[in-house]
Parts: sequence; C-alpha cells; structure tokens
Amino acid sequence: MTEAASPRPLALVTGASSGIGLELAKQFADNGFDLIVVAEDGELDAAKLQLQQRGAAVSDIRADLRQRPEVEKVVAAVRGAGRPLDAAALNAGVGVGGPFVETDLDAELDLVALNCVSTMHLAKRVAQDMVARNAGRILFTSSVASQAPQPFQAVYGASKAFVQSLALALREEIASTDVTVTAMLPGPTDTEFFDRAELTDTALGAMENKDDPAQVAAQGFAGLMKGEATVFAGSLASKAMGRLSAMTPDTVAAKTVKPMAAPGSGGS
Repeated sequence: MTEAASPRPLALVTGASSGIGLELAKQFADNGFDLIVVAEDGELDAAKLQLQQRGAAVSDIRADLRQRPEVEKVVAAVRGAGRPLDAAALNAGVGVGGPFVETDLDAELDLVALNCVSTMHLAKRVAQDMVARNAGRILFTSSVASQAPQPFQAVYGASKAFVQSLALALREEIASTDVTVTAMLPGPTDTEFFDRAELTDTALGAMENKDDPAQVAAQGFAGLMKGEATVFAGSLASKAMGRLSAMTPDTVAAKTVKPMAAPGSGGS
C-alpha cells in the first residue's frame, strides 16, 4: 500500500478482528480509508476479507500487543507503509471480572500490559509522527467504566481511567497542532468482552439489551471526524449512565456499580 498506488487515507485499528474494533475498521473502510488492522487471534483473516469486500486495501498484522517488541513490530509496519498514517483507533483491550482478592494476577498483569502499556506505547509513536506532520486523528477506546470505580472489575476500570486520562491530557498538550484526539466511551456492548472477562454470570453480563457495536463504532467514528474530545457512544441509556457516573462522587458511584458486576448477580 504505497502513496503512489492509492490516494485514499490510511487508518490503523487495533483489536480489529471482532466487536467494536471490527466495526470501527468497517467505518473507516466505508468512508474511503485503507487499513492496517491488528489483532492476536485467528479471526483477523475473516475480518480482513470483510474489509476488502468494502473496497479497502488492507494490511493485517498478527501481534500480541502485551509484548513490547510486538508493539514495535506494528510501529515499524505503519512507518514502513510508504504513506502517512491519517488516523489511528487504539482499541485493543480486555477485561477481567471477579473479586480482586481472587482474580488471577497474571491475567490482570496482562490486562494492564494490553489496555494501558500498549495503548500508551502506540499512542506515543503515532502522536510523535502525526505532530511532526501536523496532521492526523487519534481515537482511544475508553469506556463508561472510566468514569467511576468498578468493584469486581477493579483493574479493568482502573485501566480505562488511565486511557481516558491519557487521551484528554494528550489532546490538551497538542491542542495547538492540527492533530486531534478523541476518547470514545462505550457502555455495555454486545461483543465477546463479557465471555472473555468471565462476567456472563453478572447482571451486567446477562443484560439482554446491550448496545450494538456497529452503532457504537459509527458514533465514535463520527466524533473522531468532528474532532470531538469525548464521545459517549451507544444507546441513550449508556450515554446517560456515563454522564451520570462522571457527576457522581466516587464512593457513591462504586456502591451503585457494585451490584451490576457482582458474581452471580445475573441469576440463572
């Protein structure tokens, strides 16, 4: 995918094999972007085909972003694409559910490595290049979970608070440039997240009216293109939940959230 071969802008999407990441990649493809898509799992091949069928030239990278050399492999591929990167959707992330004193330490260290460390690492490299060019857009997938402490998802909630703070701080730092930074905050969304985080037995995981990832991605993409700072993406209920959490004292918010993620709260 060289600049001479295609006049289309280029976007990077991490966690692009399914869920919100795949839907974000579709938004870019449908709006005239070529793509570099990144994921660890085998679903990436099928995702690449879907995106190619939408008219995008797609380069796929299988990478475990928990590992620093793997992140640099993605950076090298982006910088070696022969054309500038116009947009980056830093979306890859996982959850771990359960009581903090019982959850697996290795799983939570992996969560921090992916959600926090790799996001910061990629953001650093992408922002450096975009600021040098004075052009580009960066989208961070945050979460409504970033707005309040998350009992029984303690490390996940903390990781998203990190992402949210990083996104808004970076936005302010580079406000004098033509590079925009947007944080997207989805609510409970119908993806593989709850299965992977072992949250299916919770009231949150058992919700039948989770948001459509395509709707979340469309709203996030629109906000990115407008250069908005923060996008509460999804249903009206999810947007209201996010804004209410942001205005509620942390101690009160934690007590409110707690029953939703408590193990066994989803009933039979």
